Amino acid sequence: MLTARGRIALALGAVLYIVAWAFGAEPLYPVAVGLVIAAGLARTWIQLAARPMRLTRGNWGGAERTEGEDVPVDLELAYEGRLLPSQVTVSDRVARIGEREVVLERRPGRRLRGRYVVGNVARGRYRFEETRVVLEDPFGLASAELRLASTGALLVYPRLVDLGDLFTETGSQRLDGRRLLLRRATGFDLHSVREWLEGESLRMVHWPATAHRSTLMVREMEDAPRDEVAVLLDAAAGVDVGEAPDSSFETQVRAAGSLIWAHARRGKRAALVVNAASVESHSVGLDDSGLRGALEVLAGVEADGRFPASALLSEEASRAARALEVTVVTARLPGDLVERLVARVGRGLAASLVYVDAASWNGGSTPEPGLLRLQGAGVPVAVIRRGDDLAGALGGGRMAEVAHA
Repeated sequence: MLTARGRIALALGAVLYIVAWAFGAEPLYPVAVGLVIAAGLARTWIQLAARPMRLTRGNWGGAERTEGEDVPVDLELAYEGRLLPSQVTVSDRVARIGEREVVLERRPGRRLRGRYVVGNVARGRYRFEETRVVLEDPFGLASAELRLASTGALLVYPRLVDLGDLFTETGSQRLDGRRLLLRRATGFDLHSVREWLEGESLRMVHWPATAHRSTLMVREMEDAPRDEVAVLLDAAAGVDVGEAPDSSFETQVRAAGSLIWAHARRGKRAALVVNAASVESHSVGLDDSGLRGALEVLAGVEADGRFPASALLSEEASRAARALEVTVVTARLPGDLVERLVARVGRGLAASLVYVDAASWNGGSTPEPGLLRLQGAGVPVAVIRRGDDLAGALGGGRMAEVAHA
């Protein structure tokens, strides 16, 4: 279609032609015809140029997109038509960010590239909602607007801190004089049930299946690998205080990510577990997708969980319940969570807690008797309040402050 400039050129050409005919001004004929032809050629050019194209987004610099920084979004447009438009402008509408516009530059191989930058962006998963491509001729007389399928999202990772010694590595995590990581990271899981054979021990009888089939059924177990460490991020709704990036839940996310990073650097078999409704998977193991998979979960997680974190410690199928060591990162401390952590320690499994004092974001502090209960049972605890240095809070030597929490 013609732009405003193109319509003016066409109208001016028509007017000049009429003036030339009415007053016999023959020198005006070439000008009038030229303006009309130019508008027509521009429209034809754009119609021929409006061919299928494919837009990809990336990060050519290779740097991680981290909260609080200027985040670049690189665009590359693969063009399939024979006639390249003179100017291509891409307009990207991103959820919670708004619309960004960039003029693409030509590159070899019938490709065009461009970049726009989102300044000081908070952690999150920002969905690309709509993408429009505007094609123009060299003189701006005609243009065409194409709408491309917009998929994917811009992931901005939380800012992690480099941890040295962890608050869990203060000696209380030793079992029979050995470090926990020396234990064999395997365990027996229920594989199937079968009929009982004469001479077998009745200790392996599976009573629910026996009652259902009216015959003795026994459990068959399989030796399955277990995570050495699981970091359980409590994303239950209704606790977050403050506004991102300075909120209690954002601090939880940074703490959980920093702990996972620390365990990954130590070469441990670790997993991140969350109880949020905003993520597709409630657990990701570093052995499955590496640290990047955990960071992608942390980028998109929100405080919208519908069930408590303690539920993931009671389900045997949960990676948090099966892990040899679990660290819970939470801003609430209900009695059932306290008792499940104490019970783990009683069974010889390691447990620790990172408690984010959400009330401190309102200038106060909430007494939590559960913290003293955990400390008395030998569960390492780290308390984080607003303004605390995260590396110092999660490092060794912090447990002495718990009694005052």
